Amino acid sequence: MLAIIGGTGLNEFSEGEVVGERHNHYGYTSAAIVQSEVAGRSVCFLARHGNPHTIAPHQVNYRANLWALKQLGVSQILAVNAVGGISPAMVAGALVSPDQLIDYTYGREHTLYDGSDDKLEHIDFSFPFAENLRGALSRAADSCALPLLDKAVYGVTQGPRLETAAEIDRMDRDGCDIVGMTAMPEAGLARELAMDYASLCLVVNPAAGRSDRLITMDDIHRVVDTGMVKVRALLTAALAELQ
Repeated sequence: MLAIIGGTGLNEFSEGEVVGERHNHYGYTSAAIVQSEVAGRSVCFLARHGNPHTIAPHQVNYRANLWALKQLGVSQILAVNAVGGISPAMVAGALVSPDQLIDYTYGREHTLYDGSDDKLEHIDFSFPFAENLRGALSRAADSCALPLLDKAVYGVTQGPRLETAAEIDRMDRDGCDIVGMTAMPEAGLARELAMDYASLCLVVNPAAGRSDRLITMDDIHRVVDTGMVKVRALLTAALAELQ
């Protein structure tokens, strides 16, 4: 089964029935998980920040979310992330399927191997995003005539504040093309649970210092409102590609 994890601007995907329990031994999931039929296949949807959107990136219970999806039989995850653009090609409104990430977060519950069950595994995380899912996104973008940038490094910051211009300069030197707050520990936990994971990012603003204007939430919301129409179309087409 495939799951979609919705980020900022995608609090619901399609009508369906609530499945599973919100509470597990890692705590409560961000929202109820909704299962529906989309493009001829069964899909679970989970709103990362809750529905309505109230949970800050550093307060998301990523472990409970991923564990709950695993218990429902999910083996593939398409995650939607709103990000800022660092590299010149990453303009507001662009769709991006990153192939790498750098984790700058701290203090988050980032692993299932916390000593509570006397187990320890060191997962291979060389390539954090599943190529089969990224390929489906690329094919779906072609079928929808939607430009998709499929080579990018996602820098994951703590949030909820946006970054300083100096921090973005450092991330640029590190090789980051986009910046967001939610790909980690989500991607790492998916790998620990042996679930394929890929991110579909919508660039909603130039990163700090990458334009001559201040970043405003009004500007971000305008891009989110128009961009999520494209995201929904691309996700639906990708589901068909994964039949």
